[in-house]
Amino acid sequence: MTHQSFVTTSRGLRRDIPPMRLYEKAKKLGIWNPSDIDLTQDIADWATLADEEKDILLRLTAMFQAGEEAVTLDLLPLIMTIAAEGRLEEEMFLTTFLFEEAKHTDFFARFLSEVVGVSSDLEHYHTESHREIFYEQLPKVLGELQTDRSPAAQVRASATYNMVVEGMLAETGYHAYFTVLDQNNILPGTRKAIQLLKQDESRHIAYGIFLLSRLMAEDDSLWDVLEEQMNALVMPALAVIGELFEQYDPLPFELEESVFIEYGMNQLEKRVERLEKARGASLEEIYRVTQAAIDADDA
Repeated sequence: MTHQSFVTTSRGLRRDIPPMRLYEKAKKLGIWNPSDIDLTQDIADWATLADEEKDILLRLTAMFQAGEEAVTLDLLPLIMTIAAEGRLEEEMFLTTFLFEEAKHTDFFARFLSEVVGVSSDLEHYHTESHREIFYEQLPKVLGELQTDRSPAAQVRASATYNMVVEGMLAETGYHAYFTVLDQNNILPGTRKAIQLLKQDESRHIAYGIFLLSRLMAEDDSLWDVLEEQMNALVMPALAVIGELFEQYDPLPFELEESVFIEYGMNQLEKRVERLEKARGASLEEIYRVTQAAIDADDA
């Protein structure tokens, strides 16, 4: 395919729209190096943990790592789809996605190797529901964009990636992980990485909500596609959380499963409400609402 014109030498970049505002945030907040994080105290702290405490943190990390690697592997078709539509501002922001997902994969590989002392034989921590989402559904819907770039295919891909994988599972998992580390004042390097990583993920989710809102505003019939995809994935996502906690009795660190189930559902519900309001809205209204959420750091 040849080029007929270029955005930057025809109409120019729209720096006022949400993807470019997110891009500015990514350039400012997303440039951190996993190799620079000091894990010296983390290594010392790990040695003091009880076996069950080590096991639940290792289980969470093995699940995070698989998820971060999966999106690093599977994300390109979404970027290519947006690029093919000529949405340069969105594509520019999406270039930070791949960099950041790779960076998260890099950090957890460091943690596993340098703090825990393992780097393989962790896939037994990936439960049936975890495998359904990360081994099957995520690569399936993102991979389908290579041959089907329709709005419906984009809805299925973004709902799976941004709403479920990031918005429910990653956010809930990182919330649990950070809570444990912070309340027990352990693993300071990992705590710092999780804080930085959560900032990255919040931008990803904000874009996903923007993309889905834009698609809903353009074609209200896509709401049925979104509902169908979400209904197919919510129960497996909740099962991922349940399967994690059911491995322990009692739960290490006095964790409570219900707290994290509630957290995950609340995050999902507030975003679904945002998307429902996008139905029939103008593009400028989508820009305004998304920008307000970005400014409030509330994806």
